[in-house]
Amino acid sequence: MLFKKKDKSEKPHKTYDHENQKPVIRCSICTGEQVAGFKDIHGGDFEEIMLIRNNEDLWQFKQMYGIEGEIEKVY
Repeated sequence: MLFKKKDKSEKPHKTYDHENQKPVIRCSICTGEQVAGFKDIHGGDFEEIMLIRNNEDLWQFKQMYGIEGEIEKVY
């Protein structure tokens, strides 16, 4: 069998540390490049996850991590 059925008990999305991280989109003022990731609430460190080229990429990021609503943009 080439393809197997997904197990319904699998988690629908990846997780992140809700207590210490928040989802943000880092935007470059010079180039306009946008990168989605997670910012450490306490230290300010940024963990890059994926490049955002269009609304489909943003939707995919939000689906991957189960994020609802708007995501803050930081420059």
